[in-house]
Amino acid sequence: MLEQIIAAAIEAGKIMLDAENEDKEVQEKEGSANFVTKYDVAVQNFLQCELKKIMPQAGFLGEEEDAAEASDASWQFIVDPIDGTTNFIHQYRHSCVSIALAKDKIVQYGVVYNPYTQEIFSAQRGVGVWRNGKPIQVSKRPLREALICFGTAPYNVELANISFRLAKELFDRAADIRRSGSAALDMCAIASGWCEFNFEMVLQPWDFAAVSLILEEAGGKISRPDGTPLDLYKPNPVVAGNAVCYDAYFELGLDKIAGGAK
Repeated sequence: MLEQIIAAAIEAGKIMLDAENEDKEVQEKEGSANFVTKYDVAVQNFLQCELKKIMPQAGFLGEEEDAAEASDASWQFIVDPIDGTTNFIHQYRHSCVSIALAKDKIVQYGVVYNPYTQEIFSAQRGVGVWRNGKPIQVSKRPLREALICFGTAPYNVELANISFRLAKELFDRAADIRRSGSAALDMCAIASGWCEFNFEMVLQPWDFAAVSLILEEAGGKISRPDGTPLDLYKPNPVVAGNAVCYDAYFELGLDKIAGGAK
């Protein structure tokens, strides 16, 4: 099953690469700086078709065009065709395909593929997690040595003050901070031990479904900012990290800053 999902993700990534010098036909969706291109739609349509071949009985939840099929099915694919669409539009080359397969609202398989670097992050619940076939795990760096990644929730500008206040508090305590434009790749970086903590005040299910499993299988922790579990089928504020930095976030009372994000 995992190999079949990986194969579909790689083929979808080729659609992204073919768009390098093409007109992306950008449209704006609801919310500030919330964009969709014809390639987001093309990748999603391709994956909806290919994943249906892998598991015909599964439902499908995708980001674009309100794609929700058989949402009451026990098995459910949750797909972000291009995570990091603004990066994609600007040819920033830091975007990915994200695919989760959940059973009864618990993610069982997760795949994130960055076609620009040809990196495949994959996980199967209870079995393991890999980058290009090699096992990965989170680092053990404490907060003072940590690299912090964060998202600014640009589609929800009312959350900007919370986001930047928390970023400043973490910046004062950590080695440095980064803003990459792809929540999925940020959390894959935590799983790989390249950075230590990530937060964003609102993410959609397709943003975090696959990487939540990838991160957990790598020994990391992920939840809402108050420590409660993520709801797989609703927007959530998200904090994630290696165990040391995740715990430090609560010990320092930084969860109180994020309390305004519901």
